[in-house]
Amino acid sequence: MSEKNMPYAGVRRELPAVSRSSGIERPARESLARFIRKNWPLYVMVLPMMVYFLTFKYVPLLGSVIAFKDYNIFEGFMGSEWVGFRWFKTLATQPRFMSIFWNTVIVSFYQIVFAFPAPIVLALLLNEVRRTAYKRTVQTLVYLPHFLSWTLVYGMAYMMFSTQSGLFNQLLGHFNLDPIPVLQAPEYFRTLVVGAGVWKEMGWSTIIFLAALTGISPTLYEAAQIDGAGRWKQMLHITMPGLMPAIVILLLLKIGNVLDVGFEQIYVFLSPMTYSVGEVLDTYSYRLGIVNGQFSITTAIGLFKSIIGFALLVSVNKLSKKTTGEGLY
Repeated sequence: MSEKNMPYAGVRRELPAVSRSSGIERPARESLARFIRKNWPLYVMVLPMMVYFLTFKYVPLLGSVIAFKDYNIFEGFMGSEWVGFRWFKTLATQPRFMSIFWNTVIVSFYQIVFAFPAPIVLALLLNEVRRTAYKRTVQTLVYLPHFLSWTLVYGMAYMMFSTQSGLFNQLLGHFNLDPIPVLQAPEYFRTLVVGAGVWKEMGWSTIIFLAALTGISPTLYEAAQIDGAGRWKQMLHITMPGLMPAIVILLLLKIGNVLDVGFEQIYVFLSPMTYSVGEVLDTYSYRLGIVNGQFSITTAIGLFKSIIGFALLVSVNKLSKKTTGEGLY
């Protein structure tokens, strides 16, 4: 066949660079400086975020050395006396610390079991709504509590469950029942805190899952309808697999912060009568560090939380990669 009759004749083709030593074809590499000059607008856009993380996330890590020193505010963290692992040993030998640690684990477990699936369920329900106006109205109503402060949330809980003027106990009084001290009784504290968290943040967290649902191709649902699949089977075999990457990533992030249960959420509901079940590592660190000025032991608590969270994140991420194929990295 002549060159004129060959297909794509006259089209200039760029051949990849060939290594003279090995003879292996390698694409020509663009220098790093030239690549940066070509894409400089993208680097300018990401620069503020890099400065933010360096200033507020990585530079403060140098202060973790306080956990290994007897920190004196006048001498600074470089001039303070080095004490090694003394503060970690102090925490390990305190019975109160172990009870506070288990309070934190239990509250975090309740949040994972009850608070984490709530926005997933809400997203699935909203996804089935076909009336756009009704759907948007419900979305707006469930988003609004996110913008309330925890102080206002506690005020609403006080109006609802106060033994003197609470609506709940007034209803019990109409049936000649004794009032229930929901805000003061230790047995109701964890349920109240986790329930308030679900009510406040469920709608806002739903946004992520609704965004993930928009990425599912409508042709999959059309094909399933042709095959005779109903709404329930479509949700099980199309919607849930489509949501799984977002669910796995958010669950891994939650497990990585398993000892961070929310300072404000716990602190506004905490009272001397509920310390036994409500005191967590966040509030304990506040009392030691801010109130009592024991910065070294407070830093040791924060470092302890970070190490536990990092170990759990790495372990669960490996398990997730093996079982579901999804992971953070």
